[in-house]
Amino acid sequence: MRVRYTPRARSDLEAILQYIDQRSPLGARKVKRAIQKTIELVGEFPEAGRRSGEQATRVLPAGRYPYLIYWTVEGGEAWILHIRHARRRPWQGTG
Repeated sequence: MRVRYTPRARSDLEAILQYIDQRSPLGARKVKRAIQKTIELVGEFPEAGRRSGEQATRVLPAGRYPYLIYWTVEGGEAWILHIRHARRRPWQGTG
């Protein structure tokens, strides 16, 4: 299945990698790869993960890292909605 990103998800990913890269370039590469692998999994198995409680939104952690990938399936495409650190308060599906 084709995977697409909302502008928010692209911004999330950029901010996460920029933050980590300032502290550990190697760490940033590892996190990026884990996120990419998780998103590839979403494309192959769009019903993977668990329901996040927000309509048809699903969530899956990015490997062993504390980042959560939120997505939904619309029009035969998986839309990455949001990428966030797991220690933040739970995402409510808005803003």
